[in-house]
Amino acid sequence: QVQLVESGGGLVQAGGSLRLSCAASGRTFSSYHMAWFRQAPGKERVFVAAITRGGGGTAYADSVKGRFTISRDNAKNVVYLQMQSLKPEDTALYYCAAASRWSGSFRTYEYDNWGQGTQVTVSS
Repeated sequence: QVQLVESGGGLVQAGGSLRLSCAASGRTFSSYHMAWFRQAPGKERVFVAAITRGGGGTAYADSVKGRFTISRDNAKNVVYLQMQSLKPEDTALYYCAAASRWSGSFRTYEYDNWGQGTQVTVSS
């Protein structure tokens, strides 16, 4: 098990940038593949980005490709989501999640550990 705490959310104008952080507790952070998901009001939680345990592989939802960058620092037990060129449709509660396996399908049920989320609001 790993405990996850997100931070860095806030209110930003369209076209702006934010960097989300997810701090993990425990000594086994580097054994987990990490991901970011988001959930807008009244909608399902959806995949945003993922990174392999070593950081050598990444994957992105089409809706954020070219605008968002996921990275991790295993020495600090942190995973980041750099978000640029934000749009109002990026408004959501953003969750950090950890998984032991990398399936490539990035379904929510594949992730065993979740944070509480950090709110991102993009104004037009």
